[in-house]
Amino acid sequence: MFKYFLLFLVLIIGALSIYYFYPEKPLPADVIITQITVSKSKREMNVYAGSTLLKTYKISLGKTPTGDKVYEGDNKTPEGSYTINAKNEHSVCYKNLGISYPDNMHRQQAKQLNKPPGGDIKIHGLPNGQSFWGKFHRFKDWTNGCIGVTDKEMEELFNAVPVGTPILIKS
Repeated sequence: MFKYFLLFLVLIIGALSIYYFYPEKPLPADVIITQITVSKSKREMNVYAGSTLLKTYKISLGKTPTGDKVYEGDNKTPEGSYTINAKNEHSVCYKNLGISYPDNMHRQQAKQLNKPPGGDIKIHGLPNGQSFWGKFHRFKDWTNGCIGVTDKEMEELFNAVPVGTPILIKS
């Protein structure tokens, strides 16, 4: 029985190691991303140059991923059409791209509930000092409503996404 447990353990560790270390296709060099779409249900973010799909990223979302963001602290990732409105190299997570949430509709919804709409929704890497999680971050939705990627992926995005790029976030 113990031999089977050890074999199972070795297989699990091997599979996780392959997943962690297997290289993913990088974003083409010197490309400019002109559009981003996020499918929350698929945990995917697609980036485009014109109508050409450049890459699909596997992502993590807010801790309460289902449904649209309504107010600050609900841990939901907003849905709707926004733009990338800022770039920050010095954040609590490895770099970030700001998303122009909240829009007027979300402000009104939160106001009706007598709550702040929140803000500071970003695409960002892993918390500083925790890059070792790598692709394992995808196993759980862990952000407060942002879109999480690996630090390596954030580096690609940070260099290729200009401020003003449209982003569509769908359920």
